[in-house]
Amino acid sequence: MADDAVPAAELYTDEFAVDPYPAFAKLRTDSPVCPVSSPRFDSYLITRFEDAKAALTDPRLSKDLYGPGQHFLRIFGPNSEGLNKNMLNSDPPEHSRLRQVTSRAFAPRRIEALRPRVTEIVADLLDRVVPQGRADLMRDFAIPLPMMVISELLGIPRTDHEPVLAWTQVIRESGSSGRPPAQEKAAVQEAQAWLHGYLTELVAAKRATPGDDMVSMLISACDDEGLLSDRELVSTTFLLLFAGHQTTADFIGNAMVALLTHPDQLELLIEQPELLPHAIEELLRFDGPLPVASPRIATEDLDFQGVRIPEGSVVGVVINSANHDPAQFEDPDRLDLRRERGPHLGFGHGVHYCLGVSLARMEAQIGIGELLRRMPGLALGKPVEELRRLPAASPFRGLIELPVTFNTNL
Repeated sequence: MADDAVPAAELYTDEFAVDPYPAFAKLRTDSPVCPVSSPRFDSYLITRFEDAKAALTDPRLSKDLYGPGQHFLRIFGPNSEGLNKNMLNSDPPEHSRLRQVTSRAFAPRRIEALRPRVTEIVADLLDRVVPQGRADLMRDFAIPLPMMVISELLGIPRTDHEPVLAWTQVIRESGSSGRPPAQEKAAVQEAQAWLHGYLTELVAAKRATPGDDMVSMLISACDDEGLLSDRELVSTTFLLLFAGHQTTADFIGNAMVALLTHPDQLELLIEQPELLPHAIEELLRFDGPLPVASPRIATEDLDFQGVRIPEGSVVGVVINSANHDPAQFEDPDRLDLRRERGPHLGFGHGVHYCLGVSLARMEAQIGIGELLRRMPGLALGKPVEELRRLPAASPFRGLIELPVTFNTNL
C-alpha cells in the first residue's frame, strides 16, 4: 500500500457517518484515487464522476471476489461464498449467464403488475401508524415495505417474513451494536448460516411444489435449460432478497431526511406531487444508499489519475462522491427537485446496472408519495445529527431509526 494511504479510521469517523460529502469533496480535489489502509483489507477509492464511470465498465476491474488469489472467504466468513457467489460478484460470461435468467423476473410488465399490491402494502403499513401521530419510519415503514414486496415475489411464506427480516437486519446493522468485534463477526456468521439454510430449504420446497413466484421460475429455468446450479439458485435468491430490500429501505429513509431538512423542497413536492418521479432521481443523486459500489479487484496494474493501482488491489468506486462532482453537476451539494435530470450513477453503470431499478423506483414513488399525503406536518422527532445510523464504514448509507411526528385527524 502507498505511503500516503489514508487510515480507514481517520476517514470513517462519526462525523463522516452523518455527512460524508465534505470528505468526498476533499478527496476529489486532493486525492481523486485515494489509497485507504484498514485492518481487514487495503483499497483504492475512485471519487470523480468520469473516473468512476470508466471504472464501472473497465474489464480489468474484476467482480469475481472469490477467484484465485482472493481472500474474501476469510474476510467475510465461511458462509459468505454460499450466499455471495452470484451475478453481483461475477464477470462476463458468467455474469451474463446468471443475469440472463434472473432478468426475466424483472420484466417491465411483470413489475408494473405489482403496482396494486405495492400500493396495498403501503396503505396497510401506514394504517397502523397514522392514527398515532408519530412513527419510526425505518422500523414501521421503510424497512418492512420492500422486505414484504421482495419476500412475496420470491415466494417466502408470510409466516416466515418476520424471522427472515430479523436475520437480514443482523447483517445490515453489523458494526452498530456496540459489541466487541469478535461477537459482531460471530453474529453475522450466525445470520449467514441461518439464511443459507433457510434459502436452501426454500429452494427444495419450491422444487417439490412450484408456485407463481421468482424462486419457482428460477428453478424451472435451471431444470429446463440448465442455466443455474443448485448453489447458484440459493445465492441468487439471497442476492434478490437482500438487494431487493436493503437499498430501497435505506433510500426511502435517506430521501425523507433530505426532504425534512430542506423544507422548501418538501413543500414543493407536497404542492406538486407530479414532480415525484423526477424528485426520486434527484434524491438518489443527492444521498444514495450505496455510497461505494460493491468491490472490484484489479486483475493487472492500472493507472487512474496518475495513481498506480497494483494488481490484486481492492478498488471501491465511490458512487456518492461521483454524484456530487461539480464537474458533472452544477451546485451538486444543493437539493433541487427541479434539477435537469442528468446521468447519475445511483443505479450503477455498465453490465452491473441495477436489475431491480423499475421495482425500486415504483416502491419509492408510491411509498414517499403516500407518506407525504397521509402525514401532514411531517417533522423529524430528533435533530438530524442525533439519528442512529449505520456505521461510517458500512457498505450501505442508511439509518437505524427515523423518528418523526405529524398531524393526525383523530
